[in-house]
Amino acid sequence: MRHHNSVRKFGRTKNARTALMRGLVISFVTHGRITTTDAKAKELRPMVEKIITRSKVDTLQNRRLVLSALYNNELVTKKLFEEIGPAFANRNGGYTRIYKLPRRTSDGSLMAIIELVA
Repeated sequence: MRHHNSVRKFGRTKNARTALMRGLVISFVTHGRITTTDAKAKELRPMVEKIITRSKVDTLQNRRLVLSALYNNELVTKKLFEEIGPAFANRNGGYTRIYKLPRRTSDGSLMAIIELVA
């Protein structure tokens, strides 16, 4: 039984799952909107929300924490702290929105769009 097991495993090992989520976060921050499966979008949302919350206050500690979460990707970190963080400075959470899409034709997976709230 899966009592109190809230993490979705996606049929991957822990390291592969971490790499997948980090890659999705980087793509999401870069483009502001991505299309993925519904389960991945739901798992991605808390990670992105926490990173955006950190990027609202530009301190060295916050920059280092966000940088370590994003594979030391300085371009994405710079975009977070200079564009996205200040845009949500007066908003207390709820930075993302998930839209449901029709099922994917190849395998029938539930699809979704996750995007930043404007």
